Amino acid sequence: MILFENSILTLDYDPASDILDVAYPDLHDFMLSEIKHNIDILVDNVKHYDVKRLLLDSSRTVISVREEEGREISIYLATGLQTSRVEKVARLHSLNFTVETRAQGNIQHIQTTLSLPFQLQNFTSKPKAVEWLQHSDQL
Repeated sequence: MILFENSILTLDYDPASDILDVAYPDLHDFMLSEIKHNIDILVDNVKHYDVKRLLLDSSRTVISVREEEGREISIYLATGLQTSRVEKVARLHSLNFTVETRAQGNIQHIQTTLSLPFQLQNFTSKPKAVEWLQHSDQL
């Protein structure tokens, strides 16, 4: 069920599995404030629907911002999710090597600077990510 959709973000929630599927937005300089606003919408929906499992699909994300700005957006998202009851976040790798390298650097930075209350794992395929999210014995 689509909880929210616009040109930046689509929130597709499956109540049966309690998985919120989100395509990670493209990051462009002129859109950074709008992206932060959409992250607020994402976090608000996660809280409202008490989502425990989040699937972030970065496979098609395009990034045209400086590394610091991309990191700021990643930190903003992680910090917002810290205030929710999310337990697991599965992230699908980007198909673009440069984007993925930057994303991995951001993830390492977040994991060393923030105390994340949720598990975060990267995947190359959506079925494997969904399978990991659905296994409650790993919660």
